[in-house]
Amino acid sequence: MEQFYTMVGVQALLFIYIAVGYVLRKKEILTKEVRSGLTILILNILLPCMIFNSFRQDISFDQLMSAAAILGVAFGLCIMAWFLGRILWHKYPPERQKILRYGTLIPNSGVAGLPVIEMAYGTEGLFLAAIFIIPYRFLMWSLGISLFTKGDRKTMIRNILLNPGIVAVILGMTWMLLRLPVPGVADKVITGFSDATSPMAMILVGAILGDVELRGLLDKDAWLVTLVRLILLPICALVISKAIGFSAISTAVTVVLTGMPIGSTTAILAEKYGADSVFGSKCVFASTLMSLFTIPLLTLFL
Repeated sequence: MEQFYTMVGVQALLFIYIAVGYVLRKKEILTKEVRSGLTILILNILLPCMIFNSFRQDISFDQLMSAAAILGVAFGLCIMAWFLGRILWHKYPPERQKILRYGTLIPNSGVAGLPVIEMAYGTEGLFLAAIFIIPYRFLMWSLGISLFTKGDRKTMIRNILLNPGIVAVILGMTWMLLRLPVPGVADKVITGFSDATSPMAMILVGAILGDVELRGLLDKDAWLVTLVRLILLPICALVISKAIGFSAISTAVTVVLTGMPIGSTTAILAEKYGADSVFGSKCVFASTLMSLFTIPLLTLFL
């Protein structure tokens, strides 16, 4: 029950940040151009700093084993989500099918997930979360992109290896294992950017939601994929975690990150590659709104 109340408090705080972003977008203060720049700032600087900062700890052998286990489970859940998307949505028109399959596969585990985990479970939880999202970063730039366009393999590999989140994990792990010193000024800069990630990321989510008309929430397909993303997949994650015998914190990280809303890149990629971007925005809106309630409820079963 304690985890439930903790998560309610976290979600309430994040809701305020989201509401600020929503209002700023409606007031045209956060324009699309500003939002685009904010997205680049968060994905390329703030989130990598948060990930790097999560390795600021003396790691034990047991924690390394937990990281390896959670990485394996994350890959397994990704494969499950991929095949589930193929089965559930194969009869839909291509313009919607691409979005439904991508939304089933890719949660907003970076921009929305990492801040939630850090606030609820601290540095240890954030370390495990940084490991957990690695498969999603790989799949976002490979299978995910392939749903919208047929990119060449060389480009996909480059996008994966140069992804700031993946680079931050590699650098952070190296720094932690070799106990390399970080200059004082650089250390303060990284910590400062890390601390700014949660409010800035949630403001961005609010700004994205500000572009969706409320009447768009009546789309039943958006709610169907929301139920899959927020209910079905986290339940699978919970069952697998319990069966494996995960620790309490590993289980919490696995279930909460699996239960994150549909990734905001769903609408962005749909718009870029000619899919139904309006429907993509509805899916992001519906799942993000619903996740404010489902994520605390999930913690009741941990």
